[in-house]
Amino acid sequence: MAAHDGVRCMMMRAGTSRGLFFLEEDLPGDVEERNDLLLRLMGSPDPRQIDGLGGATSLTSKVAVISRSESDQAEIDYLFLQLGVDEPTVSDQQNCGNILAGVAPFAIERGLIQPRDGVTEVDIRMVNSDSIARATVQTPAGTVTYAGDVAIAGVPGTAAPIDLGFTGTEGSATGALLPTGRLRDTIEGLTVTCIDNGMPVVVLTADSLGLSGAESHAELASNSALLERVNALRIAAGELMGLGDVSASSVPKTMAVAPARDGGQFAVRSFIPVQPHESVGVLAAISTATALLLPGAVGHELSRDWPTTTSRVDVEHPSGHLLIDVAVDSTVSPPRVERSGVVRTARKLFDGLAFPRS
Repeated sequence: MAAHDGVRCMMMRAGTSRGLFFLEEDLPGDVEERNDLLLRLMGSPDPRQIDGLGGATSLTSKVAVISRSESDQAEIDYLFLQLGVDEPTVSDQQNCGNILAGVAPFAIERGLIQPRDGVTEVDIRMVNSDSIARATVQTPAGTVTYAGDVAIAGVPGTAAPIDLGFTGTEGSATGALLPTGRLRDTIEGLTVTCIDNGMPVVVLTADSLGLSGAESHAELASNSALLERVNALRIAAGELMGLGDVSASSVPKTMAVAPARDGGQFAVRSFIPVQPHESVGVLAAISTATALLLPGAVGHELSRDWPTTTSRVDVEHPSGHLLIDVAVDSTVSPPRVERSGVVRTARKLFDGLAFPRS
């Protein structure tokens, strides 16, 4: 595709991320050609992404590729691609629960889904993990509405709620909820739990890294020794989790947990995969809460006083709180995830033609 040829594209803020949304039919069928086009549209590789649509962070360098699904369990297929900022990388090794929030509205807007008057439920196959999510979108008078009164931490203002429920997320990238077969491992001298309930993560206590768990994003980002240690940990953990050499991959994430300080149920500082997250990823938070619910896993003591009358979990992160839903049956071996979900919001930012650099 020549630089003067535009490609149909919608930019959306979805959850606490921002990304470019495409119909699969609007992109080249060849994967290498597609990835090259997406990098040129995003402005990568360049730490500022000054000549593209990226926002110079991993949270704003994301792509959703949408098509009708041939699965009998879903209506829409959603392929998530994480683009590098200062490196020309395109990864399909993970899901993104934030970008997922924009998939159903986009599919309705593009005419792939016939909306109902009131709310519209859309079953989505997350291609990266071959798992299913159901999104419930507000569609009064059969039209997607983005205006509403739901606030989520890390996003100014309010918007309409988008309910996301997940099934089949166990072992999304690794094939097993506990990919090492153990509740605890010692990696790089640190005691960790490796878990994958929609996102492969390495869970450890913040104090094992010399942290309180209340550090700001800026404090973490400026601690080069900490980031080097996190990188060494995740590379070693990736091998142990069956992910191979993850030195150039965006997974696994590292999740440092600590007692809550602001009325939540636990605090987390997340690294994606090396730089600290300004908030927390949806599926990474779900995987972490899943670990905390398992007796014997790292951080399980943080869940001992959680209410037994609800599966809602309030997660504190650097930008505020994330409310998720996680239920696990830990009486069976291996443990079984009963359900997980989250409430997110999304907003259409622009819809039109995007032009790649030459």
